[in-house]
Amino acid sequence: MAITQTPDGTKVWALRDTRTQLTIWAKWFIGTALFMYCWQQISAETNWDFFWDAPAIAADIGGRSVPPKWDYMSKLWAPLWDTLNIATLGTALSLVMAVPIAFLAARNTTPNAYILRPLALLIIVSSRSINSLIWALLLVAIIGPGVFAGLIAISLRSIGFCAKLLYEAIEEIDQSQVEAITATGASRWQVMLYGIVPQIMPALAGITVFRWDINIRESTVLGLVGAGGIGLQMQGSLNTLAWPQVSLILLVILLAVLISEWVSAKVRGAII
Repeated sequence: MAITQTPDGTKVWALRDTRTQLTIWAKWFIGTALFMYCWQQISAETNWDFFWDAPAIAADIGGRSVPPKWDYMSKLWAPLWDTLNIATLGTALSLVMAVPIAFLAARNTTPNAYILRPLALLIIVSSRSINSLIWALLLVAIIGPGVFAGLIAISLRSIGFCAKLLYEAIEEIDQSQVEAITATGASRWQVMLYGIVPQIMPALAGITVFRWDINIRESTVLGLVGAGGIGLQMQGSLNTLAWPQVSLILLVILLAVLISEWVSAKVRGAII
């Protein structure tokens, strides 16, 4: 709060002084000008005829999508199973790689803070910075389309997520337990096995379930780029404008996500 004084000696209380208020106004002006410029650029690249027709097109597609083609469900069981396998095996494979990376990244467990720790952090950042769809596109081009490409894409995407949360949990362990085991003359591996691992097991279990829940969602769309799963059926139905099939696939995906969310919540509740 700023205090100014008039020529007759009267004190005037103000929320901000003149300099601060002018700075705030200048920021608002720059922000508004930047917003208007960006809006101008977006407007120039937008076909407004399509925009104004969007409600009518959405209503038309919605009408064509009802009722769903229920007999198409017989062709969705196998892709749905593939989707669940992609999420589950991808999560498991990511943990195999994420656990050692997390121990290398944690300050209190890394063998080398100048080489190995920065390398582990680089792997974590690289994994988290690339979306699973991008990984899938790259892997489809390298190893070909199919479930295997989707599985590897999910695992590569999950490594950074799991390793980051896990190495933070490792750094937050109770050091007194580690010191007690060290005082008995235990080796480095024994300290890790009996002093650190038991403390991080609840966190590891929670991270696993949480990431599996996320991977269920992500694996449903990998088929759009040829990485297998139910997304492949979605792509085929969209290409042929089979809207009743599309609505059924969306309902199946919604049901799968709801079930995975329920399972995830139950498991996390049991762990916590």
